[in-house]
Amino acid sequence: MELTRLLVANRGEIAVRVIRACRELGIESVAVYSDADARAQHVLVADRAVRLGPPPPTESYLSIPAVIEAARATGAQAVHPGYGFLSENPAFARACERTGLIFVGPPGDVMARMGSKIDARALMQSAGVPIVPGDTPHDQSDEGIRRAAERVGLPVLIKASAGGGGKGMRRVQDASALLEAIQAARREALAAFNDGTLYVERLIDEPHHVEVQIMADHHGAVVHLFERECSVQRRHQKVIEETPSPLLTPTLRAQITDAAVRAARAAGYRNAGTIEFLVEPTAHDGDARFYFLEMNTRLQVEHPITESVTGVDLVHAQLAVAVGRPLPWTQDALTQRGHAIEARVYAESPARGFVPQAGPLWLVREPRLPGIRVDTGVAEGDQISVHYDPLIAKVVAHAETRVAAIERLTHALHAFPILGIETNVPLLVAILGHSAFREGRVDTGFLDREGRALVDASVPTALPDPVRAVFGASAPSAPVTYRTGISSRHDWDPWATLRRGTA
Repeated sequence: MELTRLLVANRGEIAVRVIRACRELGIESVAVYSDADARAQHVLVADRAVRLGPPPPTESYLSIPAVIEAARATGAQAVHPGYGFLSENPAFARACERTGLIFVGPPGDVMARMGSKIDARALMQSAGVPIVPGDTPHDQSDEGIRRAAERVGLPVLIKASAGGGGKGMRRVQDASALLEAIQAARREALAAFNDGTLYVERLIDEPHHVEVQIMADHHGAVVHLFERECSVQRRHQKVIEETPSPLLTPTLRAQITDAAVRAARAAGYRNAGTIEFLVEPTAHDGDARFYFLEMNTRLQVEHPITESVTGVDLVHAQLAVAVGRPLPWTQDALTQRGHAIEARVYAESPARGFVPQAGPLWLVREPRLPGIRVDTGVAEGDQISVHYDPLIAKVVAHAETRVAAIERLTHALHAFPILGIETNVPLLVAILGHSAFREGRVDTGFLDREGRALVDASVPTALPDPVRAVFGASAPSAPVTYRTGISSRHDWDPWATLRRGTA
């Protein structure tokens, strides 16, 4: 089948990313938008665009009938869900299938199977993939979960079966806190997923979060595209990702990627997905161990670093597999070259507990430097909306070595002035400069331990060189206190300086 028109059921940078792939392949792209996104970048770059509804996601991007109708009305043959929103919703995948639309992702039944963490654990265990020691009790009462925690042995994690992003998860160190943690996890799981099913896992001390990118076609081929280290995270949300992982030895890499391929085969998987693992660097016998954590049945936010080191285009491959073509590469043809690191630039205030920020982007100047890729869904003059994720951009550095990639990314972030709204850029620079990150010793608790000190050290800073580069001679010559990414009304006002210079 020849794909000629694709609807992108998402917004922001991932929608722009997929639309770019469509243009490269000669496929007509259809964007969808809410009223808040009528002039958004993904709408402007698409060939066609369809309004879904008002700004609330439940009335626009999360409305299955609205998205299906948009595809039908425009004659789209396929739907790419991006990530977030409906991307891991089995009902949406099945709705596409029922209406004759190609869903660029796995079948709905596979998505449902892997969406239940309890079912996924059982499937992985049967496939010989290591799982975190734990208990999935049939008795889902508070008392049943408490007994399960006692069987596993404290400390434990109470986790939601339908969970994700840390929602419905509680860490318990002491037996006296068990009941409260169980009830809180269940309330959060019900609110987030309408499913209060819980299970218990042993709490692994200072683990690394390592995920493996996989791709499978309809002809029985399954390959991995190596691993990504995602241990720099806040509240279970990734902040910086890199590949290759500085933790893995060649032997451990072979073991963990082989387990990922077995996991995908056991699930009957199709298209792009990610198998996530916790790696225990110093297990009880002195060797590193890894355990299956979950499967993400979609393209990941951090896929650009995999593309950087392998030289392949994952979205091109997704679209080819979706229409029944075989994978464009064999396992032996896939290799890693160099090192890549991605930093997520958010409109948020690290100093105020990472509160999301909303407002106008008065100035945005992306770094245009060798080895730097910027994926973004916004431009200068756009608004960061209160309704959606406040991601501004993903900045990716690729270099021959890890040290060079860190330096290249640090330089790119310094050369990325954003005025009008507060961002996490100073914090990202501080993380990249921390000795633990430089030495590859970052586990998932790193930001919990060091976050406050990193935030305190990151602002205020001296007036950055990129602002001088943008405004040239009009920038003040004396040192000026300036907070990278913070609205100029708090510090130096470059617009006032320019007005004085031209008066």
